[in-house]
Amino acid sequence: MGEGDWNDGMNRVGSEGRGESVWLGWFLCAAMNRFATLCAPQEARAWRDRAAALGAKVEACAWDGAWYVRAFHDDGSLVGSAKERECRIDSIAQSWAVLSGAADEQRARLALRSAGEWLVREEDRLVLLLTPPFDSTPHNPGYIRAYPPGVRENGGQYSHAATWLGFAHAALGDGEGAERIFRLLNPALRTSTAAEAERYRTEPYVLAGDICGAPPWVGRGGWTWYTGAAGWAFRLGVEAILGLRKEAGALCIDPCIPPSWKGFEAWVRAGDGELHVVVENPGGVSRGVASVTLDGTPLRANRVPLAPGKHEVRVWLSA
Repeated sequence: MGEGDWNDGMNRVGSEGRGESVWLGWFLCAAMNRFATLCAPQEARAWRDRAAALGAKVEACAWDGAWYVRAFHDDGSLVGSAKERECRIDSIAQSWAVLSGAADEQRARLALRSAGEWLVREEDRLVLLLTPPFDSTPHNPGYIRAYPPGVRENGGQYSHAATWLGFAHAALGDGEGAERIFRLLNPALRTSTAAEAERYRTEPYVLAGDICGAPPWVGRGGWTWYTGAAGWAFRLGVEAILGLRKEAGALCIDPCIPPSWKGFEAWVRAGDGELHVVVENPGGVSRGVASVTLDGTPLRANRVPLAPGKHEVRVWLSA
């Protein structure tokens, strides 16, 4: 863990060099496995073996019964455990258990469900980073505790991490869960009334980097024009939910949508070309491309070449 990982506010968890980050363990597994795809066979095998060994270690020590702990202090005490009074659960240890592909699938699904129960507050339109906030725990996690409870990383919504939770739902084929997170993040839906605008107090046309999660500031936005979070939210909507991803000269189409959606349309531009994509969902599924046509001609896969001119792509979903 050192003096912080993605959450640099936890800069005292491993300040003596012995603390461990569970999130970083999952993240390293994902990084090593993706890097392996770029390597020669023998080196790729070595990286995958290292990822598997690390994933097994994390799995063996970080499961807390209904979710994964977030980290271990230098003295071995826990961060993000149900046994603790503060920070009982942290979002990114659960989302990356899924996104890494390294966690036990049943545990990862339960962990994501626990994150939804503890961290997603529909009534306040919040997807919290952790809960309860740090306040007076004897193990000082770092400068994160300098923020008042419920502000920024200390128990508020940190939008960057919230998008990862949406990605994790999509990775499990849960289009309804992914769209739920995206809808809660959407700033345009926070200011439909004067009272909501007064509570939010930031621009409704940009994504807030964080939103307060505890009285008296519940729902107040901060750090707008925060492009890191906005970029991830854009990818959540376009790549994870609509399933539109440009890759190696083609458009890959793999939607993960709420079963209630009958379909959608999208226009994708690439150089001198434009694709009009029409997705139909007659069976009410979340995921599953049954067939794709390009200008009326069936394609063998859900990869559509990007070519000059205007083209019509039709996609049918089915279980």
